[in-house]
Amino acid sequence: MSQMNLAILWPTVALAALIFAVWAILLCKRFAHIAANRPTAANFAHSEAVGRYFRPVERPAQNLANLFEMPVLYFALVPLLLVTGSASGGQVALAWAFVTLRLVHTVIHIGPNTIRTRARIYIASSAVLFAMWLGLVIDLLVRAGARM
Repeated sequence: MSQMNLAILWPTVALAALIFAVWAILLCKRFAHIAANRPTAANFAHSEAVGRYFRPVERPAQNLANLFEMPVLYFALVPLLLVTGSASGGQVALAWAFVTLRLVHTVIHIGPNTIRTRARIYIASSAVLFAMWLGLVIDLLVRAGARM
């Protein structure tokens, strides 16, 4: 593997670190909520009751779930970029852009939760991810055409 290929791993590690950080925030907020609001058996009787009980601290949980939606396509793409040798400098730059936008999205989601800004950041991060996939497809088509 070339150094350029290995460079794609750093934004991937950063995205994993973001996911673990959100998970830690979620645990801290939930444990603090449990300590301040002792639950009853009824609070955990069914999913709706659990949802109501944790509603005051639900945004980290929502964000954690969101980090397993579009980012799954990123995590699937990285091995393909490595295996095909397509982790170019452009792909690495796009990967950093994607991870940075996901970080900004998380900060907004868990923090002030300004919906319009958060939505714009989400759409931008999805567009960057789409560009990464499109780049892989173009690279594969160019390689296939060169072989013909």
